Amino acid sequence: MSPVFPMLTVLSMFYYMCLRRRARTATRGEMNSRRAIESNTRALPINVEIVQYAKEVLDFSSHYGSENSMSYTMWNLAGIPNVYPSSGDFTQTAVFRTYGTWWDHCPSARLPFKRTPTSFCSQDYVELAFEEQVYPTAVHILETYHPGAVVRILACSANPYSQNPPAEVRWEILWSEAPTKVNGPQARQFTPCIKQINFPTNLIRLEVNSSLLDYYTELDAVVLHGVKEKPVLSLKTSMIDMTDIDEDEDEEKYGCGMDALNKQFSVVTLREWPTNGYFDKLPYELIQLILSHLTVPDLCRLAQTCKLLYQHCCDPLQYIHLSLQPYWARINDTSLEYLQSRCTLIQWLNLSWTGNRGAISVSGFSRFLKVCGSELVRLELSCGHFLNETCLEVITETCPNLQELNLASCDKIPPQAFNHIAKVGSLKRLILYRTKVEQTALLSILNFCSELQHLSLGSCVMIEDYDLIASMMGAKCKKLRSLDLWRCKNITESGIAELASGCQLLEELDLGWCPTLQSSTGCFANLARKLPNLQKLFLTANRSVCDTDIEELAANCTHLRQLDILGTRMVSPASLRKLLESCKDLSLLDVSFCSQIDNRVVLELNANFPNVFIKKSFTQ
Repeated sequence: MSPVFPMLTVLSMFYYMCLRRRARTATRGEMNSRRAIESNTRALPINVEIVQYAKEVLDFSSHYGSENSMSYTMWNLAGIPNVYPSSGDFTQTAVFRTYGTWWDHCPSARLPFKRTPTSFCSQDYVELAFEEQVYPTAVHILETYHPGAVVRILACSANPYSQNPPAEVRWEILWSEAPTKVNGPQARQFTPCIKQINFPTNLIRLEVNSSLLDYYTELDAVVLHGVKEKPVLSLKTSMIDMTDIDEDEDEEKYGCGMDALNKQFSVVTLREWPTNGYFDKLPYELIQLILSHLTVPDLCRLAQTCKLLYQHCCDPLQYIHLSLQPYWARINDTSLEYLQSRCTLIQWLNLSWTGNRGAISVSGFSRFLKVCGSELVRLELSCGHFLNETCLEVITETCPNLQELNLASCDKIPPQAFNHIAKVGSLKRLILYRTKVEQTALLSILNFCSELQHLSLGSCVMIEDYDLIASMMGAKCKKLRSLDLWRCKNITESGIAELASGCQLLEELDLGWCPTLQSSTGCFANLARKLPNLQKLFLTANRSVCDTDIEELAANCTHLRQLDILGTRMVSPASLRKLLESCKDLSLLDVSFCSQIDNRVVLELNANFPNVFIKKSFTQ
């Protein structure tokens, strides 16, 4: 027999193993269309495709609109399109709260957590429920203004309409990509190539990053295509990416689910290596510095290599700052339990987006904080729907050094629970955006937390008298530097006067969509005279803002960097020129829907002041 035949046999077996690996990977939902199988792969037509629009919006992190209306809210994503294929700024669409990088360049900006993996860039999310569970074949996102914000699409195994909660909730990424700049604000249907998963779903999650956008992205509807029966793949492979083999072994070994992450946390069996690769020759501090650049899963994996690195990877000094938000889908009580011994010195903790649908219990969260809360300075818990009054009580009892607390969009916390926050007198930053905090609790917080520097009360609809709140801030919170009163419905010139007189260190003030403020009372001019340190001022949708207000800002607030006067009818091009000439640091000026500022004026101002981003929105 020719010696070539054994070689052919070996090659045949090798390719057979590759194909078997590809087939097994595909059936468990790990096949990525951009990685492994070329365009000859197709699903056999054994099912009729079901096409459905979102039935309901279940959860979201933020929205531009009010809690009591439909304009610019996430709830507009339910049902058929309202706007598409038209382009422009329409109130019937879903809009998130921020865009661009402006919010990262203002006094209230927070320092980022280190060790955040580069693959995680999500800033906001929305979760949508559909009528029928299907195996997804396509997801269409109808974007009507400034598209390009969606960076991840995920599917969940849990059926939100089932009477029996599942034993395990599993999330799979259907598609993921870094933020990209889209040329032009025109509408489009975004249909990324999604991967196949091995469970049916009727719960889809979109995650967005708006940092590259020139204005707010607007979404109109989401369409889910799918089949009732699990598709069978026909493999007609012309090429296999051989670099994928090692990646698959890594996936099989470490996994991507919650159990796999917990195993990494809890691993105690160490491989036996003949040496430590000369790491034992390095100073302890240098090894710690090197390891500080690893993500949390990588740190857990490295701990399995040898006893020396295990010791370093479990050192509490590696967990001074810990963000678990990138792994929100995999964090549960067991994860927190495994991390307890490593987090005894933790100072910054980010549990935003984690724990929902029963993943983290009140008891599990409480146990973790009782062990690890004594040194906590910063605690991020936005969109933590497992939080209740007991959790807030535990926070105030176990975190005596807490200075920053973020409860944004924790809309399941009952109103009376916020009274506990008043016990944390060291607070410097408190974010209560979209919570149910009531007036009595907030007055108590302001009275006892006099060190507050940053306070967010945006969209807090249960506060009855914002004038009383502003008066208390003016009397007690002398160190306040940033204040968010977005969409507070009842503050008047009286409250603004008390605020401006008492909080003269204010550098950032958001009074967007506060309809009870009228320029004719002199409230905005008074603000400009009393607050010379203002760097950011949002007077969004206040139609009464006039030339006098702009001229007062030009004369008194020369450090101004961001100004939003969207919707005013009373501001002329002449006053804007004065402002731009006086405020040399101005970088953002939103004059959308300002009736006296047309596109010709904007072009002229852009030509004369090229360092300022002047935004003029439109509707067609």
